[in-house]
Amino acid sequence: MTDQLSAVFAALADPTRRAILRRLREGDANVAELAAPFAMSQPAVSRHLKVLEAAGLISRSRRATARLSHLEATPLRDATTWLADYREYWEESHNRLDELLARLQDTDNPGEEDPS
Repeated sequence: MTDQLSAVFAALADPTRRAILRRLREGDANVAELAAPFAMSQPAVSRHLKVLEAAGLISRSRRATARLSHLEATPLRDATTWLADYREYWEESHNRLDELLARLQDTDNPGEEDPS
């Protein structure tokens, strides 16, 4: 995983990390707050946070004695942009398939009028 996009997709592959990102949309949180909904230890959540941080999806800072995690959404925008290219591809493919099916239906029923 040498590029950031690969790191982002690898980080998003895990449902726990996706849930952590969802929680961070509400605001910054410490490890204890992030670990609360999961049946796992704080060190296990910390390992997930390290993956998210390496992917650029979160940043971490200290506030007094707490180490807070903060959502960094820019890499998500970049991943969405990359995926949007494929959405356009599939939409074009579906449109071509619809056109083909319409032509096939027209050749199967040459004398029938369109009911619409």
